[in-house]
Amino acid sequence: MFKNDFFASNWEFDESELNMRSKFQMVNIAIILSSSGLVFGIIINCFKGVYGLIILETALFIVNVSLFFLLRFLKKSLNFVAIIETLQFTFLFIFLLYTNEPASLKHIWIFTYPIVLLYFQNEKNATYWVAFMVFMLLIAPLQPFVKVSYSMFQVTYLSFVLVIISIIIYFYQKKIDEAKKMILRQQAELKIKVQELTQKDKLLTIQSKQAVMGEMISMIAHQWRQPLSTVTLNISNIQVKKLLGEEVDDALLYKTLKDISDTIMYLSDTIDDFQTYFKPNKEITIASIDFLIKKAINFTEARIKATPIKIYFDDSDSERIETYANELIQVILNIINNAIDELLILNILNPHITIEIVEKPNSFEINIEDNAHGIIAEDIEQIFEPYFSTKGKNGTGLGLYMSQMIMQKQFNSKIEVHSSSTGSIFTINVPKKLS
Repeated sequence: MFKNDFFASNWEFDESELNMRSKFQMVNIAIILSSSGLVFGIIINCFKGVYGLIILETALFIVNVSLFFLLRFLKKSLNFVAIIETLQFTFLFIFLLYTNEPASLKHIWIFTYPIVLLYFQNEKNATYWVAFMVFMLLIAPLQPFVKVSYSMFQVTYLSFVLVIISIIIYFYQKKIDEAKKMILRQQAELKIKVQELTQKDKLLTIQSKQAVMGEMISMIAHQWRQPLSTVTLNISNIQVKKLLGEEVDDALLYKTLKDISDTIMYLSDTIDDFQTYFKPNKEITIASIDFLIKKAINFTEARIKATPIKIYFDDSDSERIETYANELIQVILNIINNAIDELLILNILNPHITIEIVEKPNSFEINIEDNAHGIIAEDIEQIFEPYFSTKGKNGTGLGLYMSQMIMQKQFNSKIEVHSSSTGSIFTINVPKKLS
């Protein structure tokens, strides 16, 4: 949408009205320039005492001012104004030829006539105006009303040159129109491509969330199984004591109920964590990097509880920043889960994941390192591409791709990876201020 353009009469135009906007601009410029010329002529003729021309130029100036404001009050008046302006220029050029000497060279203004028609009239009407102008030129020496200083040879030559320039301008306009059509067609194709890519991006996001959700549900099941077993065991202990006729004292009952209450609170906190993680809206949250990393680690605790994998994280109590917390947790969690998968698949001796925070002047670097023997060189170049996975049927190939997209689009940053035969280091660059 284009608006607030003085030369377009302050009308709004969409992308399909670029040609009309261009015409508005040229008509306004023509009115302003011709009005300036008329004012200059009025001043000169006042000094020369040519009062007949002053009256004519003043009348034309008033017409121009009226047309200028008409364009601003009535958008549909463009064609009418263009006709009046074309008529004004036609009259002016004929007047110059009929009333001036060839030596004054004022006839050369006639050669701007095709350019005026280029913006003021359509192709069919422009032909009529050129034909009329040529006719008026050719009859100039023949008509008995005004004495003209130009010979028949001279007006014929002028007419020939005018036609040649008109043909050149005509083909120039054709080329311009073809270029505009090509640009508009390419813009339409580009919009379709952008829409397709947007839809693909949305689909990938949904698929990534679904894949992560599957992993999360599995983690919830792991995290809830042990606490629920504890609740069941506490209740069973009291039931067995009652069945055996043993007395259940208040202290035991209070302790059992407190353990059950603490366990239920733990389950409730777990639900809150997962509910926050799956919020669909991106929200800026004030939090420390340490807090978000610990939250991501908490999600994996149940999964690695029965494995020898250790996660080492030195809580350095970093400063609080404004960030997209859920998105950052998703990125950290994706990388940690990938490391866990590789450590389990390869059955690494003393498997571990080390996470550290490095503070930079404008950002924090989160380094996630594992000892899963690294990533082969052929795979390094592709790990951030959609649907690429080294896990076979067990991988979606979307985790790292979506993580990279999140960092690029939401954080204006990126994830880097360095790998060797001992393991890999994924570096997440988190800006302190969101741009």
